[in-house]
Formats: sequence, C-alpha cells, structure tokens
Amino acid sequence: MAELDVVEVCSTLLRFDTTNRGNGDSEGERDAAEYVATLLSDAGVEPTIIEAAPGRANVLARIPGTDPSLPALLVQGHLDVVPADPADWSRDPFCGEVVDGYLWGRGATDMKDFCAMVLTVVASGFQPRRDIVLAFVADEEDRGDYGAHWLVKEHRELFEGCAASISESGGYTYHVPAADGRTVRLYPVATAERGTAHLRLTARGRAGHGSRPNDENAVIRLVGALNRIAEHRWPVHLTPTVEAFLRRTGDVLGVPVDLSEVDATVAALGPAGALVVPTVRNSATPTMLDAGYKVNVIPTVAQAQVDVRVLPGTEEALLAQLDDLLGTGVVREFVAHQPAVQAPVDSPWFDAMAAALRSQDPDAVVVPYCMGGGTDAKAFSPLGIDCYGFAPLWLPEGFPYRAMAHGVDERVPVEGLHFGTCALAHFLRN
Repeated sequence: MAELDVVEVCSTLLRFDTTNRGNGDSEGERDAAEYVATLLSDAGVEPTIIEAAPGRANVLARIPGTDPSLPALLVQGHLDVVPADPADWSRDPFCGEVVDGYLWGRGATDMKDFCAMVLTVVASGFQPRRDIVLAFVADEEDRGDYGAHWLVKEHRELFEGCAASISESGGYTYHVPAADGRTVRLYPVATAERGTAHLRLTARGRAGHGSRPNDENAVIRLVGALNRIAEHRWPVHLTPTVEAFLRRTGDVLGVPVDLSEVDATVAALGPAGALVVPTVRNSATPTMLDAGYKVNVIPTVAQAQVDVRVLPGTEEALLAQLDDLLGTGVVREFVAHQPAVQAPVDSPWFDAMAAALRSQDPDAVVVPYCMGGGTDAKAFSPLGIDCYGFAPLWLPEGFPYRAMAHGVDERVPVEGLHFGTCALAHFLRN
C-alpha cells in the first residue's frame, strides 16, 4: 500500500475547481470525487460515488472495525468551495502551490485540508476498532440539497450504526495570552453549533402615489420591523458548551469567571473571548431588501431577509420575540430552517480528541466551543449522531485562520497539515 503525502493530496484537491455559487449553480464535484474514490480504492477501501444530480457527486465508504459491537464513527467533509475572484487574489485561487511554507488555494482551510488528511491516514493502512464511515460530500457551501441533507433523506442506511461524527471547524491552534504573561495554546473542539432560521419578512400595505400621505405604507412597515430587530438586544443564554468553554478557558488563563456577568467575563478573556462572542446570544441580522418598482409609487408589498442564528434550546422563545418585533402588517416565513447542534461536552469522544491533540502538542489545552455558523452536522445530528468539529491543524502564532475560510488568499501551513494528519491518525486508530 503506497504512502501518500498529505501536501500532495491537498494540492491536487485544490486544483479541482469545485466552486459552488449556490442555488444549483456549481462547477460540480465529480472530478474531485473520482480522485478521492481512486485514492480509496488504491488503499483497499471500496468507495461508492452517488450523484444527486449530474456532476454533484458524493463519495461514501465504510471501513470495517475489529469489534462490530462498537458504534460506528462518521468522518465527513465537503468537496465544494465558495467562489474566488482571481482579481482579488495574490495567486491563482486554484493553483495548489506551496509558497513560503503555505499551501495556497480556495478550500485550503475550508475544507480540502481535512479531506486530504483523512485520505492520507486511510492510505497509511490500519484497521480501526469500530467501523468508520467516510463521506466526502457535495453542496455544503449551499443548502446540502445535493450533498449531506440529500444523502440523509435518500440514503439514510449508509449511516446506520453511527454514534458520532467528526468534521470541520475545530481542533486548531489558538494562541492566547494568560494573566501571568504566558502564551497558552488553546485547541477549541466544536461540540455545538447554532441553528439556522433564515427568514423572509413580507410587509403588506396599501399602494398609492408617493406624493400623498399613506399610513399603510408597506416599506415603512418593513423598515420599522427591521429597525426593531436590529436594535433588539438578545438576552444571554449559556449552553453547556459555552459555559464549559468559559469556565475551562478562564481557569487555564487565570481569568476569574463570573457567569452572572457574562459580557464582562468574555471581555476579560481577551482574544479567547472572541471565540464565544457570537454564541452567548441568539442573533438576527437583516441582510436583504426588496421593495418597489418606481420612486413615485408606494408598493403593496415590501420584503426583506434576516439571518437568524439560534442557540440550542432557545428557538421557541426567539421566534415568539421576533413575532412581537415584527409589528402590524408584517409576517415571516422560513427560507432555510435547520436545527441547532449539541453534542456531549464530557464524553469518551471528546476525551479521545483531546488525547490525539496532546499526542502532537503535549501542552495543548483542549476546550469545547460552539460554532456561530453552521456545517453539515445539521444534516447528521437529527439521525442521533453526536457531531463534533474536529479537523486538527497546527497554526503559527498570528496566522489569521478565521479570515481564511471564504476569504481572499486562503492558504494553510504545510506544517499544520502534517500535524493534523498525525493527530487524526492517533484519533482514528485509538
């Protein structure tokens, strides 16, 4: 069985243009999927390519474990990427080149790096204790209609017996200053993520001439609702993940944690507090407007869209509050609606991830955290699968990791890929 070089594998994946522009407009994942399937076949793993539509390819495989009584583990990543304008980049977004110790390309951190690490570990040859289900999916960067959500709906049997899952957005190095002057290497592992409740607001009123008074102006009704939503201060709601993050991070940094004054505690944590700023509250952000067709005509209808993110266990109260804020003549409907994700913080899965990170960095401080956005975990969590964000990656101090995903000049440190591969191998083998 030939050993693979994770950098070479990731470079090859980056050179496949798998741009997903949304709403079904995509370059498609087929070529990348065939490459993945070939590497799996060469490693003695039997892959299956399943297309939800022509070119929208998903690769599935199951590696049998030595103990069939143990629940299976799902390892899932996506092959599509968001668009990249070459005019904005210092290099070709699909070059897959190594420059000054970094591998460049759209998807280098989101998330072809993880896919490459998984393939490298599988090719190294090992038989796990439990079944491992591999899923390299399409369409994560849109709604999952051709990827994870479609697979769960149409091919649920592929995930039979899976108790836990790992995927993107966790297990990376975060350098933070402690109260005594030390620099602590924090490794946040995602054990939760906020739910998605994208809403379309529709205001209706009485059409009329723009020069005449109109107390049923749909535009004014809509703007009023949006202003009330934008100005509303959502209350603090601490999920088990966020509370554990605050307590454990405060302890290691030497920062007192007062859960009755969460905002002050988050501020006292400094750069580490930035990880939880989006997740101590729900949020509702107006993002799109559509009204009118002529400046001197008051329209009958005005619409807007609002990006609502929901912490676990809070959706009913949040929607009730939103309904109060809408006011007269404005109604809401879901554009996208996916539940929040919450996996156990204290579990053998989390402990194994922490051990894997410490196998490569003995001083690693591993803490749970909640993602402010969303991933394909939203598709798999309703199956009863505990979903974790664990895509281990070493990052140098000062590297703007959180600006890389969907950003300009996306790149990943070569050293980080090797670190992540070793940590992932430790986790999957143990």
